[in-house]
Amino acid sequence: MATLNMDRAWDLHEQVSVRPEPFGALLYHFGTRKLSFLKDRTLLAVVQALATAPTVRSACAAAGVAEADLPRYGQALAVLAQSSMVVERTETS
Repeated sequence: MATLNMDRAWDLHEQVSVRPEPFGALLYHFGTRKLSFLKDRTLLAVVQALATAPTVRSACAAAGVAEADLPRYGQALAVLAQSSMVVERTETS
């Protein structure tokens, strides 16, 4: 399973909408028309923290993710990256 670089800045794609739900959240990409389910409220907190965090690792820390759980969250974010829900932040974003 792929992971993404935890020491880089990532963010939600600008065309993705997040709808929090009791189970986690729904992510909808208006460009690709894909729908993703986040079945973990901590993962939702990580995704929301990406916008202001300098790295994925710091977004995870802000959401309370334990060091031992980082690989699992990295894999979950890699799946979101494969479906273009999250994108690596560039200097201009």
